[in-house]
Amino acid sequence: MRYKKPAGKKAGFFVFRVWVKPNKPTRLAGKPFALDRVFYHRRLRCLVLVKLTLGKFKERYREQMHLYCNYAREHWTLPGENPPVGLILCSSKGEALARYALEGLPNKVMAAEYRVVLPDEKLLVAEIEKTRHLLETQKIITGK
Repeated sequence: MRYKKPAGKKAGFFVFRVWVKPNKPTRLAGKPFALDRVFYHRRLRCLVLVKLTLGKFKERYREQMHLYCNYAREHWTLPGENPPVGLILCSSKGEALARYALEGLPNKVMAAEYRVVLPDEKLLVAEIEKTRHLLETQKIITGK
């Protein structure tokens, strides 16, 4: 892992961007490990694993994120850090979705604390829709 300077403050969400580059391709459950971004949340003291997808949400994304969070907890989490949280961001024409993967947390109290500190899913959906509209307007992506 390589830590970069703080990415900034947005909606009270302090993060350090972390770039994870394994020496060889990483496989998990026999498939390539496919995370798009990994951040470190300073206030929660945990990794935030992000999966970005163009298209509708599929149940397998949640299952994959659960595997990724378990892997990160076992291999990347340092002593004194909290368990990682997953974030799945999906965008398709006319629909956006943001979903946290908090199932792997040790208790409901910790999951509730994470929900209070992390940006609301509705705020994230609004940002996805705004960004998608901007990209479609500039013809960077098509309206698929």
